[in-house]
Amino acid sequence: MVNHEEEEEDIVWLDGSFFINDNYQLTSFTFGSHVLQLYCLHSASSKSFLFNHTHFLVTQFIMTWVIKILTICETADFDLTGQLVWPGAMLLNDYLSKNAEMLQGCSMIELGSGVGITGMLCSRFCRQILLTDHNEEILRRNIELNVPSENPSCCAALEAEKLEWGNSDQINRILHKYPGEQLLKNRGRGHCKFILAYVSRAKMMDLMVISEATRHGMLINEVAGTRSMVGNLEGVIFEITLC
Repeated sequence: MVNHEEEEEDIVWLDGSFFINDNYQLTSFTFGSHVLQLYCLHSASSKSFLFNHTHFLVTQFIMTWVIKILTICETADFDLTGQLVWPGAMLLNDYLSKNAEMLQGCSMIELGSGVGITGMLCSRFCRQILLTDHNEEILRRNIELNVPSENPSCCAALEAEKLEWGNSDQINRILHKYPGEQLLKNRGRGHCKFILAYVSRAKMMDLMVISEATRHGMLINEVAGTRSMVGNLEGVIFEITLC
């Protein structure tokens, strides 16, 4: 008979951090006359790293443990998506750098900031900015990098908070710390306008973006002259208003 207690003693437990790629690289980005430096990843996938270790682990663990390891691998890959700069952010930042007047004197909360590239650019024009995402540590690291200690007044007040979408405790804590509820209430239909930097990956999705916006009572218009190539993908800026 197999002694399960002895097998348990041979198992090496690994927490999720073992599978997280934190190999951030200092990278420069230029938008008009504005140069940003950020720590970010250059690839969203960690599968090559993870499967090398998985192969090693499979030789030691029975099949039930292999399933658990692969589940952790997939979770880690999901977490990495916000830690690099996507083409949509490059397109949006290029547009904002050319239309900075719309940001002058504003206070802003950014949802899903990733490594903070859009918030960092907006800090050159806004009054106050709160960056939020699952990984607030990389945001704080990039804030320290982009706010010069000798002249902190050259940029907006920049702060970062952890915010996982749907987490009501985190949302309530942010609303209490940064009161903005009345502002959100005032932005009713006809007054709320937002910008969508859309990078095309499939023609079917192109049509769906417009049809879904219309179906939900939104007026969506392409901003003239904003179609451009982002790498090998075509991008465009949409202006969307709640009707």
